Amino acid sequence: MSTIHLFDDSNNANDNRLGDLEKTIIINNLMEVPFGERDEVWRDTFLSNIAECTLKLAETEVVIGPDGFPYFQLESVPKDQNFQAFVIKNRLKDFVLPKGFGIAINTQNENPDWIFTYGDLVNYFLNEEFYTDESIFSQKNEQTTIGTDEEILVGQPSEIILPQHVRTQLRDFLDYYGVKNAKIMLIARNYKDEEKVSQDLVFNIVANQFRTEKEFTNIMEAIGWFLPRHYSYIGLDEFAIENGFMPL
Repeated sequence: MSTIHLFDDSNNANDNRLGDLEKTIIINNLMEVPFGERDEVWRDTFLSNIAECTLKLAETEVVIGPDGFPYFQLESVPKDQNFQAFVIKNRLKDFVLPKGFGIAINTQNENPDWIFTYGDLVNYFLNEEFYTDESIFSQKNEQTTIGTDEEILVGQPSEIILPQHVRTQLRDFLDYYGVKNAKIMLIARNYKDEEKVSQDLVFNIVANQFRTEKEFTNIMEAIGWFLPRHYSYIGLDEFAIENGFMPL
């Protein structure tokens, strides 16, 4: 990962908002477990405690990851040292989400202990869990277009699906890569059958907006970094559905 300093958080570094001591001890103990011994129990315990424990703000606050996205760097708390404390749960709304960062933990080691995408953090902010296994969103292996005879309901994603911070980050990202006037809608499929109903986010993004199919594919894949992993989304010509799209 390449490094970059983007801001000075000194105004918030001394507020002494420490996390849960018990959870901090649990996380520190988990970090001592060799990678090869980290099983599903390790994973579940880690994810249950990491958001509320105390972590250390790294000397280099932000790195650009191999995927090209920015990650806020946090480390396990050192013993018998002064450090800038950081609690993920306490800093999501006012700091991390507005900045558009993911979080990387212990990148000073040969292998980082964990990497959270921006979408993972959004999911925790909305649902108090980083990853959601079951939801009303379509499964990722289902159809990625809307059939000509398919009946759907059209609406707009609410704040509890797509908070304003996420909209802003997506809009800025798409604008930077040439998708001007990005628009979005939310569709419900099989809405007449409660057992089969599912939903998808839809962006006004199609392949002919780009020079190559690869550019289109890369943009569509990159959108997923900003969204919880269980969200499903597709691209569609904005004139395909009347009165469907609204500005992102």
